[in-house]
Amino acid sequence: MAEREDGRGREHTQKTSKRLFKLCMKGEWEEVVKTYEKDKKAYTAKIMKTGDTALHVAVTDGQNDVVGKLVKLICSEREEGKCKEALGIQNNRKSTALHLAASIGSRQMCEYIASAEASLLSMRNVDGETPLFLAALHGRKEAFLFLHYFSINTYPEPLDYYSNCRRTDGDTILHSAIAGDYFDLAFQIIHLYGDLVNSVNESGLTPLHLLANKPSVFKSGGDLGRFELIVYNAIMVKKLEVAPNIQQQLPTTDKEKFSYPENYETCVRMWRVAKKFALVVTEPLRQCHQKLQHNDQIGTKRDLEALKNIVTNNGAETKSPGSESSTWPHRILFPQNYCVDLFKSVYFLLSVIFGPGPANINKIRRKKEKHEWSAQIMDELLKRACMYEYDDDGSPPVNILENKDQPYSFDEGDYVTLAGITEVEQHLTTRGEPKQQNNGETPILIAAKNGVTEMVEKIMDSFPVAVHDTDANKKNIVLLAVENRQTYLYDLLRRKNLKESIFHKVDNEGNNALHLAAMLREDNPWPIPGEALQMHWEIKWYLFIEESMGPHFFSRYNNKNQTPRDVFSETHSELVKSAGGWLKKTSESCSLVAALIATVAFSTSTTVPGDFKDDTGSPTLENRPEFKAFAIASLIALCGSVTSLVMFLSIQTSGYQERDFGKNLPRKLIVGFTSLFMSITSMMVCFCAGHFFILMDKLKSVAFPVYALTCLPVILFSLAQFPLNFPDLIWATFKKVPQRGYKTSLH
Repeated sequence: MAEREDGRGREHTQKTSKRLFKLCMKGEWEEVVKTYEKDKKAYTAKIMKTGDTALHVAVTDGQNDVVGKLVKLICSEREEGKCKEALGIQNNRKSTALHLAASIGSRQMCEYIASAEASLLSMRNVDGETPLFLAALHGRKEAFLFLHYFSINTYPEPLDYYSNCRRTDGDTILHSAIAGDYFDLAFQIIHLYGDLVNSVNESGLTPLHLLANKPSVFKSGGDLGRFELIVYNAIMVKKLEVAPNIQQQLPTTDKEKFSYPENYETCVRMWRVAKKFALVVTEPLRQCHQKLQHNDQIGTKRDLEALKNIVTNNGAETKSPGSESSTWPHRILFPQNYCVDLFKSVYFLLSVIFGPGPANINKIRRKKEKHEWSAQIMDELLKRACMYEYDDDGSPPVNILENKDQPYSFDEGDYVTLAGITEVEQHLTTRGEPKQQNNGETPILIAAKNGVTEMVEKIMDSFPVAVHDTDANKKNIVLLAVENRQTYLYDLLRRKNLKESIFHKVDNEGNNALHLAAMLREDNPWPIPGEALQMHWEIKWYLFIEESMGPHFFSRYNNKNQTPRDVFSETHSELVKSAGGWLKKTSESCSLVAALIATVAFSTSTTVPGDFKDDTGSPTLENRPEFKAFAIASLIALCGSVTSLVMFLSIQTSGYQERDFGKNLPRKLIVGFTSLFMSITSMMVCFCAGHFFILMDKLKSVAFPVYALTCLPVILFSLAQFPLNFPDLIWATFKKVPQRGYKTSLH
């Protein structure tokens, strides 16, 4: 009898699951709520192969009101433990509905579920992640702040809510926020969970290590064009501030949040641009009028508030240089740079009309926000860092290794002494786990490798002893900067007036800075097209390091009994061959074009438009300006084509030795390209000037459009024939120090 009842119960549960599945897939959420009202079996019915219930699906679908109704129905069950059982159901990844709500960032759904059952805050999924951790992992600031403050009310003791901040692999919420570039959230975490600044994961990495490994989030790792840089400098980014209690400040429903329909978004943005443009144009006139009317008063309320702050603080400037109190006198005496604002507005309008719209401006704004906020996060991390401080808590120095057989768990107080091998690394080595290790690299070494000049300079100012840090290969910041071609960082280190011993350091293989500069990297760090120019910049980098190090470094031998010159010749042999082949192919193609132009220019220069005077033998059209343009252009075309032909022939007959790529070949290439472009342009001018005499009487009005269409194929052929960007070629040849290239994108 009992078996029959159990069978009926399973059959009833299956029917309920199938019904709920169909309703959820169709989006009939009102019927789902009615099913929950009629059948209590629906509370715990798993409707998908992934183990999700209808509540899981509703959360994933973003049905805030439905989730609230379902939670209310589940918690209306008066039987003890039923509410916790239903809300605590985990899917195949052991995620509860609260995990999913935190992942998608719905503060409202988190409030519904967490308020009904607070014990869900400490439940972990298959990766050991709590709802609070998932909110940080996905950058859900509102949901994270709500869960944090709710956890404080639920767990008054700090150790209780700190336990929800770490997952199985040792990553904390601060690790996750920095790894995902969620710097606004990371700033809140630093102020709410200060002890996590020095926490390490199983790889021995602190949050500062992760930030040092992200050069693209700093200004030194950015790459903007000239016009984009103007807009970048004009954009004002608000500094990060500690958010207030989310439970008191945020709206309770999504309907209270103001937003525009998608089809009106473009119109709203255009209206804002037009309004801002009008304000920028009229602002100087308005301020002049105000100054004439109110010479004895401060023009704006902001300036009055700034004056009040200064008086309150007894004249001391307590705010940052970018704050209002430190800049109000300059705003009175010197108005804003309206030229920059005007250019920014015009650039914005042109990008809307001819370009991708406001997307480009938004990308530049997001990039600057990332640069400013990452620097602010770096400052906050370094303020709380325990990198070089000896902390004696009275415990044995290696007590972490006493119980090697038990799995190690990281607590909120764990940190590493970043100047050497960490206890965590020793423990992982003992356990024999195949984890990616830190290898004793401190944040300043990682920053030096990636060229993050802001972090290197800040750490050196905060911890001067950091310049002596070395990695597992005994490379310090100078050797890493030279090896990775970080030109700006190396120049910064030279200007820092460091001790000479820092620059004379050698690694475990006996290589000094000049040896490392002579080694060819597998990845090409130079943003220059063509193997010849890459070789040219390799030579420039080597010579630049050689000049800065002194002559005694040239003859030093490493452990392989090699001088820097020997290392350079050995590692660059293949690049020299490929660069020679590239130059040969380019010069052959260009010399063919130059020969054709020289032939045409020679025949043109001997053919004079019009007749000759019988008495003097001079051309009859010699006094017309078109004839003078024809004669000068034909002569320039002939001289330019012959010059370029000679230059490219001399490149082909070169021996392609290493020293030839330093100055000889690049300069010949510049002269050849310049002469060739000049000859092509002169040839077209010569043709148009000579042909103008035929059309000037009857078809003079259509002559210039015809000539433009005639020159178009030649221009396209020139662009296709010469793959080098000519300005880049000149810039690369005459620049003293090569520039490091970064492969980054706007986010």
